Amino acid sequence: MAARTRPNALGALGGWLWLAVTVLPVYYIVVTSLRTQADYYDENPLSLPSDPTLAAYGRVLDAGFPGYLANSVVVTAAAVAGTLAVSLMAAYVVVRGRTRFARRVFQAVLLGIAIPIQATVVPVYYLIVQLGLYDTLAALVLPSIAFAIPLTVLILVNFLRDVPEDLFASMRVDGAGDWRILWSLVLPLTRPALVTVGVYDALQVWNGFLFPLVLTQSQSTRVLPMTLWAFEGSFGVDVPGLLAAVVLSVLPVAAVYAVARRQLVAGLTAGFGR
Repeated sequence: MAARTRPNALGALGGWLWLAVTVLPVYYIVVTSLRTQADYYDENPLSLPSDPTLAAYGRVLDAGFPGYLANSVVVTAAAVAGTLAVSLMAAYVVVRGRTRFARRVFQAVLLGIAIPIQATVVPVYYLIVQLGLYDTLAALVLPSIAFAIPLTVLILVNFLRDVPEDLFASMRVDGAGDWRILWSLVLPLTRPALVTVGVYDALQVWNGFLFPLVLTQSQSTRVLPMTLWAFEGSFGVDVPGLLAAVVLSVLPVAAVYAVARRQLVAGLTAGFGR
């Protein structure tokens, strides 16, 4: 007769505590966004709104949220596409090149992981101004690509190293060149890794605040993180409006995660076999 296992009460308690830590802030943000400014000060912050309203969401939409959302989508999509295209080609060269030059390039790319973004604000600002790109969406896309490449290349290199050598050799025998191998073999096999780093890079660009603050100034180039300032006045903060903007900003990211969740999990558990 098999021995009965004792329930792990301590583990269960830790799980419930972790659930509370993660769910409670989300609950607070959502219920507060459904309050009026007066109810926010009068009611218990964790209680359900006595008179729920979508007025805060209306103020967010009237403040130009659709335009800022479009700017964020353009910047994020362009930055992620550029990062994945450059990083995939670089990872292929590092893995398949097997030359001293390829190793040196890989080492130089990895140095970028150790460089904090804050330390490069002044040079990046000067470079963007000299290129005539200040206060444009391109001023946000190009630095975002540059700082996302090192980590993306590292992940893709580790993933490509687990691709069997026989697959590359068979395509070589069939007369395929590097571009054909990259398009027909590497791209399909690395799709889970591409989705993983793509979602990660998209989150970094979507939530980025430093580059939009330094490299843009006009309302036409404003992105979502900068719109939160619209709900801060000289003498107070429109908390329900601010949190309504946060909820609307999270929805596109949550939708992308819901669509790519399966490949995201597969990419997180693959590519590190060696």
